[in-house]
Amino acid sequence: MADILRPRRAPVLPGDRTVRARAVTAGLVVLLAALSAASLAVGATGTSLWDALATLARGGEIGLRERIVLFDIRLPRLAMGLLVGAALAVSGAVLQGLFRNPLADPGLVGIGPGAGLGAISAIVLGGMLPARLQALAGNHLVAVAAFLGGWATTLMLYRVSTRNGRTSVAVMLLAGIAMAALAGALSGVLIYMADDAQLRDLTFWGLGSLAGATWTKTAAALPLIALSLAAAPFLARALNALALGEPTAAHLGIPVQLMKRLAILTVAAAAGAAVAVSGGIGFVGIVVPHLLRLAIGPDHRYLLPASALLGAAMLIAADMVARSVVAPAELPIGIVTAILGGPFFLFILLRNRGVLAM
Repeated sequence: MADILRPRRAPVLPGDRTVRARAVTAGLVVLLAALSAASLAVGATGTSLWDALATLARGGEIGLRERIVLFDIRLPRLAMGLLVGAALAVSGAVLQGLFRNPLADPGLVGIGPGAGLGAISAIVLGGMLPARLQALAGNHLVAVAAFLGGWATTLMLYRVSTRNGRTSVAVMLLAGIAMAALAGALSGVLIYMADDAQLRDLTFWGLGSLAGATWTKTAAALPLIALSLAAAPFLARALNALALGEPTAAHLGIPVQLMKRLAILTVAAAAGAAVAVSGGIGFVGIVVPHLLRLAIGPDHRYLLPASALLGAAMLIAADMVARSVVAPAELPIGIVTAILGGPFFLFILLRNRGVLAM
């Protein structure tokens, strides 16, 4: 009788990857923690995190040099890498769910090209601004211009693709390609006008880097990225329903138009802030969600948080490689993500299609 009254677990349905998704998410937490600790210990200087911790454990004081390296250079760089990696990966996952296209990334809604145009404009034409405005912006002129450029192009794209209160995802995709081409053309004109010093700045910014990470920059990007990451899980149910098509999602009670607005706003805030402080870093928004979708399935309840963890881990790992390969100099992190992510992503695609055999 007791066996009959005891509640039984629901049977696991064929194809259900819930258990695997939870296990992968737990593994990503451990991986991110390990990479974060390693990031604080790796660098061109001889400063060791473990020696500093041992000194503190003995009741001693960390030297001024070690304090500056750990708390003013490596720690803000780690914090910015966590924020930027998570923001780019979650933005890619949201857009792929919205467009129902595994190759979608923040560049499709104008954030990448628009931010690039804003940054190039600030670098090339920033000297023409009034002295008071330059003093007000200070060293953050490029970041502010990049953020405003990404937001402006995103809003323009939204207005173009919205008619009679309804936003067409197909029109948004095509208009995004056109706006990216226009932003690229205008950027080319500005690059043609740039001098040698400005060209070096443009190249370095376009390839992305965490070298300029400071607590001030991190604090500026934190609110937008944190709010976007907190809002993304609330889109999971709507994105899952949208995979069945907009009419079906509407019949299931999903406010499709409101969901589109919130998704675009979330992506614009997260990716715009990330690109503004780190420059153009590619492949994270495409590779991370796609790999996780192969591993744990398309359920956005697990895909979005897992994307944040893996995106942060991927960027931290790429940053360590960028700092170590040509130390004491460093490579732009966009080069590392492309070199590591491109071939691996291609291998996964070919293996999934059965072209390659294990």
